[in-house]
Order: sequence, then structure tokens, then C-alpha cells
Amino acid sequence: MSTEKRLKICHFGCIMLRIFWISALIAVLVILPGLFGKYPSHGNLLQEPVYWIVVCLIVTAIEAAVFWTGMIPVYLTANQLGLRYRILGAVCGLIPVANLVMLGIILRTASAEVKFEREKLALNASRKGEEICKTKYPILLVHGVFFRDFKVFNYWGRIPRELTDNGAVIYYGNHNSASAVRNSAKELEARIKEIVEKTGCEKVNVIAHSKGGLDTRAAIALTDAGKYIASLTTTNTPHRGCEFADYLLTKIPEKLQLAVANDYNMAASDLGDVDPDFLAAVNDLTSSKCAAFNDEIKDDPNIYYQSYGSKINHVGSGRFPLNFTSAFVKFFDGANDGLVGEKSFPWGQDFKFLTIKGRRGISHGDVIDLNRENIPGFDVREFYVQLVAELKKKGF
Repeated sequence: MSTEKRLKICHFGCIMLRIFWISALIAVLVILPGLFGKYPSHGNLLQEPVYWIVVCLIVTAIEAAVFWTGMIPVYLTANQLGLRYRILGAVCGLIPVANLVMLGIILRTASAEVKFEREKLALNASRKGEEICKTKYPILLVHGVFFRDFKVFNYWGRIPRELTDNGAVIYYGNHNSASAVRNSAKELEARIKEIVEKTGCEKVNVIAHSKGGLDTRAAIALTDAGKYIASLTTTNTPHRGCEFADYLLTKIPEKLQLAVANDYNMAASDLGDVDPDFLAAVNDLTSSKCAAFNDEIKDDPNIYYQSYGSKINHVGSGRFPLNFTSAFVKFFDGANDGLVGEKSFPWGQDFKFLTIKGRRGISHGDVIDLNRENIPGFDVREFYVQLVAELKKKGF
């Protein structure tokens, strides 16, 4: 289903729910006095309880039809409801007052999504001819640890489509979900050479998230990949590691670490990883390992490096599990995105720290649109459009 059609259906559902809300309120105000005999006598009919019971049944049937005509399309098409609001809506449906409050939340959320997405469609349509993301070299998106580039569930959420709609050419790293940085570097070298050889593009612009930034820096310094990279943009990469990771590895018993690693490696192998190494990946994210890494790994002066970071504002904001871990990370690393501390983000010629007002903040997962969530104050898709547009302006 196209985005335009989905929004049209969702908008129709919102209209029907508004009609239900208003008409149900009017019906209650009209029928309740009749059921309790509060109307002045203008004839025997208005004084008969049976009359009002029949009216109530008829109106209830009509209201139910209007409600479900609106709710079903909204449930099927409003992506921003997520699983949480869908479950809460079903649970609160039979609870007086709570059902009205939940209906208001659902209606507000769906209506905001329709408005926001239509504005984005209009924006992209207005600049379609400009192809502001059509860079000289294609974009290579490099994922972080514990994820793979799946076709069904895109690690980068709605970002790739937004970029291609604005002229970008996108490729993916397709490397292991968990490996030592040096092994991931070799995988990325092979992938970059494959892209260059097949397309003749000469170079790529790498946008790497989390550990992917370390993997790419290692690929530049330790392999031949550097000659094929025009720019490296890292988002929320722990360039100086995570002290929280150092603490966990010293406190968690080795036997438990090995058990978790074995379970993960087995599952990752089933999903496509070749010789995954959970513990090697985690160890390479510690502050001690990153300090040694930074002493050894040097930047290529012929490559443009820039970085971005963000922070989550409150432990109760964001999506699980990052809202949970942020409190622990804060104890060791200070302000953070749920996993990585603020001081670890900066690298390269330019650095920008992403923040928004209020409790929400921008988490480690938010910067790759992991939850496909429209966050007030931070349009993640437009952020990447402008990021790539700047690369184009710089001649990359």
C-alpha cells in the first residue's frame, strides 16, 4: 500500500472517530434525561421508559457502527500507535472513562501522524527535481553491533527510502552483527571493493552508526578500503568507548559471559553471521580498548571525517531497553544516549550534538529510526536528508 493511500484511509478513520465522539456525547446528553423521566410531559410517549430504551438501543447500534468504521482503519494504518497503544486501546475498551481517555490518545496520535506525513510528502514533492541527496559518490550505510542488514526489518528504519526519494543511491555494509573491530574492518573492505568494482563509482560516502564507526575507521587505517572512501560520518559512535562496558565485564562472572556469548553466537549464526564473536565485539567497545585503538588507528588526511551524537533527557523517556540502561550509563559516562556517553561521540573535523527540549531526548536507537517513531522536535529522516545534502554541497 502506498503512503498516500495509507494516510487517506487513516484520515477517514480519524474523521469517523471524531463523528463518533461528538455524536455519542450528544446522544448521552439527550437520552439519559429521558431514561430517568426528566423531560416535561408533552405526551405519553416521552414519559414511557420503553420508548427511551428502544431509542438507546438504536443509537447504540448506530454509534457502534460509526466507532468501528473509524477504529478499524486507524488500527490498521496508523503506524505511530505502535503495539503499546493498540494493546492499551483493547484493554481499556470496556472500562468506562478509561476508554474515552484512550480513544482521545489514539485519535490525537493518528491525526498527528496524518498531518506530519502529509507535510513530508509535500516537502519531498516540492524538491523532487532538485535531487538534493544525489551525491557524487553513493552512500554506504554501516550498521552497529548486534544487528544485521535484513531486508524485512531495515536497521535504518525509514531513512533509506527518504534518502532515495531525494536522489541518493544507497548500499549496505552487510557485515557480521558481532565481531572484533578488526574483523569487521576486513568485511567492510571486501564490501566496499565489491560496490566499487560492480558500479564503477570509484568511492563511497560512509555513514556509520555506533560500532560501525569504529569498524570503518579500522577499515580505513588497516586495509586498502581508505582509497575507496570519500567521507566518513559517524552517528553515536563510542570513539572513546563506554566505561559502563568496562564495569560490566569486570563484575559479571566469566562463566556467565561465556554462556551468554555462546547463546548469542549460535543465534547469530542461524541469522547469517559467519563465525560471530560476541565477547570480542563487546570488549572492543570498552574505554580501555578504545584508548589503545585511538593510539594506533590514525585518520586518513584525504578523507573527510565528521560525527554526531545525541542524548536522552530522562530515564523514563525513549523506548525500552535504552530508557532503562541510560541511568546506569549516566553513573559512569555522564549524559548519554542510553548506551554511549556524550564525551565519546566527537571525532573528525566537525561534530554536532543533537538535543531537543522536554523529557524525550534522542536515544541511541532514535538516530537510526529504529522504532519508526515521529519524535516532536527531531525529524530523523529530514536530519539524514540534510546530512547527505551537505555532503553533496561539499563535493562528495
